[in-house]
Amino acid sequence: MAALKHIVGSVAVITIRNPPVNALSPQVQVSLMEVLKDVTLDPSVKAIVLCGENGKFSGGADIRTFSKTDPKTDIKRMSLDDVNSVAERSRKPVVAAVEGVALGGGLELALACHYRIAHVKARVGLTEVLLGLLPGAGGTQRLPRLIGVPAALDMITTGKIVPAPVAVKLGIVDSVTEGSAVEEAIHLAQKVVGQPLESRRICSKPIQCPPNVDSLLNDAKVKLKKQFRGAESHQVCVEAIRAAVQLPFAEGIVKERELFLSLFNSDQAKACQYAFFAERSVAKWTTPSGANWKSASPQTIRTAAVIGLGTMGQGIAVSLAKAQIQVIAVEQDEQQLEKGSKAVTAILERETLKKQQFELAHKSDSFGSVTFTLDFNALKNADLVIEAVYENMALKKEIFQRLSSICKPGAFLCTNTSGLDIDEIASVTDRPHLVIGTHFFSPAHLMKLLEVVRGYHSSSTIISTVMNLSKVLNKVGVVVDNCPLFVGNRLLLPYINQAVFLLEDGRTPEEVDQVLEEFGYAMGPFRMSDLAGLDIGWRSRMEFGLTGPKLLPGAPVRQREGKRYSPLPDILCEEGRFGQKSGKGWYQYETVGGRNAARDPWVHNFLHEYRRAHAIKQKNVSQGEILEWCLYPLINEGFKVLEDGIASGPEDIDVIYNNGYGWPRHKGGPMFYASMIGLPRVLVKLEEFYKNNPDIPSLKPSNLLKALVKQGSPPLKEWRSQLGYPNSRL
Repeated sequence: MAALKHIVGSVAVITIRNPPVNALSPQVQVSLMEVLKDVTLDPSVKAIVLCGENGKFSGGADIRTFSKTDPKTDIKRMSLDDVNSVAERSRKPVVAAVEGVALGGGLELALACHYRIAHVKARVGLTEVLLGLLPGAGGTQRLPRLIGVPAALDMITTGKIVPAPVAVKLGIVDSVTEGSAVEEAIHLAQKVVGQPLESRRICSKPIQCPPNVDSLLNDAKVKLKKQFRGAESHQVCVEAIRAAVQLPFAEGIVKERELFLSLFNSDQAKACQYAFFAERSVAKWTTPSGANWKSASPQTIRTAAVIGLGTMGQGIAVSLAKAQIQVIAVEQDEQQLEKGSKAVTAILERETLKKQQFELAHKSDSFGSVTFTLDFNALKNADLVIEAVYENMALKKEIFQRLSSICKPGAFLCTNTSGLDIDEIASVTDRPHLVIGTHFFSPAHLMKLLEVVRGYHSSSTIISTVMNLSKVLNKVGVVVDNCPLFVGNRLLLPYINQAVFLLEDGRTPEEVDQVLEEFGYAMGPFRMSDLAGLDIGWRSRMEFGLTGPKLLPGAPVRQREGKRYSPLPDILCEEGRFGQKSGKGWYQYETVGGRNAARDPWVHNFLHEYRRAHAIKQKNVSQGEILEWCLYPLINEGFKVLEDGIASGPEDIDVIYNNGYGWPRHKGGPMFYASMIGLPRVLVKLEEFYKNNPDIPSLKPSNLLKALVKQGSPPLKEWRSQLGYPNSRL
């Protein structure tokens, strides 16, 4: 049985049993229904408690069953909503004992109970929107009736997960306990036996609407459209809540189901669910040598050091401290140390305030301490060191050579480089097997991605330790192999280059950005470059020898070593146009550091004069071609990364792009997107592009792409077998 019962006095305790998170699979739902009906009819049972095995109420629906479900048949049979209806209509009080998590369908089940008790460390949320869906078992109808439309709208449309102390403030749960939620629930159930239940049934509650509810819902759709560009589920969630506002409960449930079915088999839902599983699969890393996630146990990191307190170092130090790791932060001079320490302290103070507001200060664990110093000798007892100085190989090698003589023998040495050779850095140490790349993304205390770059000598132990550290830091770690620019930036290079070539050929920054933003990116390539700082890329190009020569006026071809190269970004930097930080870049800004990008007449005139000076004829490029011109070379580079063995599967690339590069999650990731639109289509277009532009190597189709098309374009989950790895980890 997936739902077990035992009797405590006159209380039937029903335990959901489906490890690891007690997912509400169809079998669990059938079992729950049977046990609920059984105890409802048992005259010796006066009250019911619902709980989950092993300290977890329920993580929600079993997503793995979705692909096996026919929404026109299976989903019309017994559903979780039927189980919820039986619980809610019971004449005996039903109390949910929420421990661990109550997410998605798990929270919907709890909402159908008459009372809810939560452990203080439990978390609750309706997360279906993140899977391209909406709560389909009454969540959009019950939650607004329980906590009001504005709060429910916020939770449902964002998939926000809230800790129990916040849930009790909102009114989602009745009380929290530091002891056993099950015991508290049994005690409450015994106490309320015989009391009227109608007021406890959420389906019977009138919905409390603010006077401007229509404007509230309409404004929410506008905001969500901007925040989640092109994503359908967020918009549809608003319409489901509108049904709760406008319709009686029973009719609202029908409308909710109708809207749920409209999303269920959509490409966006498939993409979001793929992304969900891909994030979990990358934890099961594999290397070409055969080492994998099972081959070594991670070491516990209690004390970590950060070298360099620039923007990246500050964020890394904050991330470590938030994870309750003791941090030693090192800088080269007093001025930089003071500046960095003030920034880190300010961020941690804001995080502490946030933690106090949302988790009750006296219940919360404190952050790890941060010690600021100029003394490298303070690192001698650190378990792990992360170097975060600027991208200069000589400087990094100098630091790692110094670390070898200072750090204890077993200390792990990490570099935050975004693309320099890990093996060259490791070569100057006395422990190359304990050196690895930890490529954080800015701002490091907020961004989820951690690219874990394995050097030739990196041991399974250090890979396992850093991957475990990524979880401790609440980040998504992805293991990749060492190559120039690694995976994320390697794919980014052709994407940015192609966007710049479009400017040479007659397009404007605004036109290109608009197309990519309509696709789903939060920012197009030029707005993104302005935000990151054009000087960052400029310095990197110089470090990697990628800047081009000055071009003579009238030169018909813009090439470097026989390859097309555009000096436009370099010229902007030479003009002091670094983006937001200088108040001007591809766009102009109201102030230095401003965020509102406006069309810049200087840039438009500059591009016009550049084309005239070099006799470049403008080309007519449609919006669809702009999208293909930018995305297909990026995808092609992804296939080359797989070919080279730098990533072990397409899901690694997709997780990197979903979490670090703004790829729209509802498109699944670059490799998933290629599989959805069809590999033959991508190949044909790349062949056409390359034929017309043989001086752009990134357009030459990958051998792997051609091989997969020749094989009939097998599903993405089978691509790994082409790379010498076992089939998909998904």
